[in-house]
Amino acid sequence: MVGGALKGARYGLRDWLIQRSSALLAAGYSVLLLARGLWAHPHSLAQWQGLFHPLAMRLASELFLWSVLLHAWIGVRDVVMDYIHAPALKLALYGLVILLLATYGLWGTFIVWRVL
Repeated sequence: MVGGALKGARYGLRDWLIQRSSALLAAGYSVLLLARGLWAHPHSLAQWQGLFHPLAMRLASELFLWSVLLHAWIGVRDVVMDYIHAPALKLALYGLVILLLATYGLWGTFIVWRVL
């Protein structure tokens, strides 16, 4: 009985840590993007594309994208677990959210790596 409680607590702690670290990563990326934008003063599409051309910025953008999607998944999953009690509806919502988040992730990845 105690082992099961500890196991459940560990997963809760892991999810809490993932959400907090992804929020910190998003905040750091926002500061980076703001600093780069203020420093470069982009006024045209070519200048905006130039901000995202370096490999480091693309990798940071990709990491930001997937961390936000993971953050969203944990949040939506917790809300559904707390407020939706019908198993079939819960499963359908999980499937829909996973499909949407995966689509957004693939679409975002395509956008990040397409920038020339």
